[in-house]
Amino acid sequence: MNGEFEFQFPWALAFLGILPVYALLCGKSGKLSALTFSSAAIAREAGVKAQSAAGRFIFFLRLLVVALGIVALAGPRFTNYHVETETPGIDIMLVLDLSWSMEAIDMGKPAEKLSRFAIASGVLKDFIQKRPNDRIGLIAFSGVPYLTSPLTLNHDWLIENLSRLHIGIIGDLGTAIGDAVAVAAKRLKAVPNSKSRIIILLTDGDNNMGKIDPLPAAQLAAAMGSKIYAIGIGIEAPCNMPAFDPATGIFKLDANGNVIPTLLLQPANYSVLGKMANLSGGHFFRATNQHELQSIYNQIDRLEKSEVKLRRFATYEPLFEWPLLAALGLLAVEMILANTRYRRVP
Repeated sequence: MNGEFEFQFPWALAFLGILPVYALLCGKSGKLSALTFSSAAIAREAGVKAQSAAGRFIFFLRLLVVALGIVALAGPRFTNYHVETETPGIDIMLVLDLSWSMEAIDMGKPAEKLSRFAIASGVLKDFIQKRPNDRIGLIAFSGVPYLTSPLTLNHDWLIENLSRLHIGIIGDLGTAIGDAVAVAAKRLKAVPNSKSRIIILLTDGDNNMGKIDPLPAAQLAAAMGSKIYAIGIGIEAPCNMPAFDPATGIFKLDANGNVIPTLLLQPANYSVLGKMANLSGGHFFRATNQHELQSIYNQIDRLEKSEVKLRRFATYEPLFEWPLLAALGLLAVEMILANTRYRRVP
């Protein structure tokens, strides 16, 4: 049985202190005999026998009955303490760029052959695991946005869906930043009683597809109560995009195991991302390597902390019936003995 033992009315146990005093006053002699004796010596001898037999034992039983009744009156019980966590979490929609330029390997060490997408997805997984109390969703986009995961507290399922993504999985080429942010804002708005709505946009390119431009999309997000944390990744210099298989996202290697360079990518213009963040009351960040990107997500994690409230309460399991039943049982024994073995002769 789990819990702590306690008394509901511990002050009632003070009545137990009266019993020893009562025993000293009344327990020294048994009840007077109902017979008349011709000799005082015979009477004294009979009185001692009555005291030692009926007087002491019956008196002890009655004291024990009263003591158990006092214990039952004090309300013995087991108390189980519980703590419930109330977390008015933050609703976060991750918006991840899956355009082909995310295959560039300019953010890691050359020997690692890690693409921008591989580094970004690894950092995202770490960020998701750090926020167990927040509902998090994921939108992946290239030429069009796709809802990869709705807002959920099942982060294992969310990470599993993130792991299924790769560059080339979206057939529509291009970078539709505005459309992706608009979809994220609408998804967040649809959640009732949200404490805070956050969009974390990660991209390495300029908006060149979609029906909504980035700045109107940021204004829409702000009107719907969402802040945008915009992250631009990639180095500030031209770099080659490796050849890869769009069906799997895996690099194509030459005979020596080196990646095969194809298109020359130019640095993106990230000024639009900064304006989007400002319009929505968020922040803009730049990351040129894995360490910087990890630091950015750690900073966002510190900026948007969920407030955790603990509610403590207790449940009680009363135990008064056990000493009460014992008292009633001893009282029955005392009455039976007083009317049989230790019955007074009239």
